Amino acid sequence: MKKILLTGGGTAGHVTPNIALLPRLRELGFEIFYAGTRLGIEDLLMTREGVPFHAISAGKLRRYFDIRNLTDLFRIGAGFFQSILLLIRLRPDVVFSKGGFVACPIVWAAWLLRIPAIIHESDITPGLANRLSAPFAKKICYSFHETARYLTKHKAVRTGLPVRETLRAGNAAEGKRLCEFSDSKPVVLMMGGSQGSKVINIALREALPNLLPEFNVCHICGKGNLGERQCGYRQFEYVTDDLPHLFAMADVFVGRSGATTLFELLALKKPGLLIPLATGASRGDQIINARSFERHNYGAVLRQEELTPATLAAGIKKVYANRRIMIDAMEKSRIPYGVAAVIGVIQETVGSGKKHG
Repeated sequence: MKKILLTGGGTAGHVTPNIALLPRLRELGFEIFYAGTRLGIEDLLMTREGVPFHAISAGKLRRYFDIRNLTDLFRIGAGFFQSILLLIRLRPDVVFSKGGFVACPIVWAAWLLRIPAIIHESDITPGLANRLSAPFAKKICYSFHETARYLTKHKAVRTGLPVRETLRAGNAAEGKRLCEFSDSKPVVLMMGGSQGSKVINIALREALPNLLPEFNVCHICGKGNLGERQCGYRQFEYVTDDLPHLFAMADVFVGRSGATTLFELLALKKPGLLIPLATGASRGDQIINARSFERHNYGAVLRQEELTPATLAAGIKKVYANRRIMIDAMEKSRIPYGVAAVIGVIQETVGSGKKHG
């Protein structure tokens, strides 16, 4: 039986594309393992998927001076030696990395042991973890066409981003039943990420008097962030199994612009008002990703610095008015189907029987 070790962690964006690959990998007869850190979300998500999880130590290299950079070097070193021992024990045919700093030691160890590693870059500009992993990878998959300029040509393969097939199985009527919405108004679905977004939560709630006469609003607000109930406004702290139904009923999406979210919207043909994380809270990748989607008419961007209840309501109404144009643009997109494309790279890598040099 062929073996694959998946890795990536820290946030759901580094894990959910791996989850999207699981059904097809199982159909192909792969024995699947996952390596990550106990501190990230990957342990919980992979245990839920029934994938054996192996924890390793991980550190983070920051782009600014911080005493933790020194202590984290020791954690990275420990993770590297743990990765060597893990790979010797499991002997996978291939390693597939979705990034995050936990993945670096595993990719390095795979190179040392001549086990081919494939890495995947979700964002337009590669993150530091993937830049550190790229010299040791056999292939580099990427999502946005703009990313090609940053990658080694003979390694780069544009695959799009794997999206969970279960998201396509939603039922709009079931979503409206869960939210107790009638069919008389279009639906706005707002998600602020797994932890919610305080600034967007506040702006949305203050915009409700402007929105509710025209829209039903479903708000996934994050754990501990529930507000007052109102007619036509339904809140959830977090949604898992019923998320496809909520996506299916949505006419407009509002939320952040992490790559996983963007490619889920593209797969589902959902117009979005994208509110990227400000540069002070990220390396700016969400802003670059969102601008790319806006240029292709897949959605519109509202910068967090310009976010107010009034601009939020106006942005939602504008996206809804232009939704047909955005849906048409998404339907004409030539971005590869992520699961099939990535699986193809994995099969080719395993089938070639070539090892790193």
